Amino acid sequence: MVQLRELDVRQILRDGGMPFQLIMDTFAGLDPGEGVRLHVIFEPVPLIKQLEQRGFAHASRRLADDDWEIDFVPHEPALKAADAVTQTEAIWPDPTWNLDLTDLAPPEPMERILSRLESMKSGEVLFALLNREPVFLFGELKERGHEWVGNFDETGKVYRIMIRATPVDATNDQL
Repeated sequence: MVQLRELDVRQILRDGGMPFQLIMDTFAGLDPGEGVRLHVIFEPVPLIKQLEQRGFAHASRRLADDDWEIDFVPHEPALKAADAVTQTEAIWPDPTWNLDLTDLAPPEPMERILSRLESMKSGEVLFALLNREPVFLFGELKERGHEWVGNFDETGKVYRIMIRATPVDATNDQL
């Protein structure tokens, strides 16, 4: 049976607050195999979809008009982290840059990664260690055309990410 951590954000939502970062921090702090029971005032479909992409199944229960309980439990990973890293190493070159950003608070890790990427050549790889999954960084990387792979280490506490620099003008490099 999966152990569930309780997280109640109903009052934050009723007060007009945005508990997204609190929710993501809670998920980032989970032990391997641990889940979350989330108490909310509506069914947060975008959040559910995002957490499904991060490996969590869910079960939603409507208890009243403005009272929902959603259990998130981890899926069994299709690939172990070590297997994913091995597959990545076969495709990607060794990192040109290695950054340990585990001691920094958001948004500094994202800012440092994006700054470093601006000076990298197309195809170079950056490897970074972070103290949480960089949810907001993913959108920035996608928008800028970079490729990335990432996962938590075996402890579930450190997020590892490899990013292959692909500058927006990379198509001009091929001409």
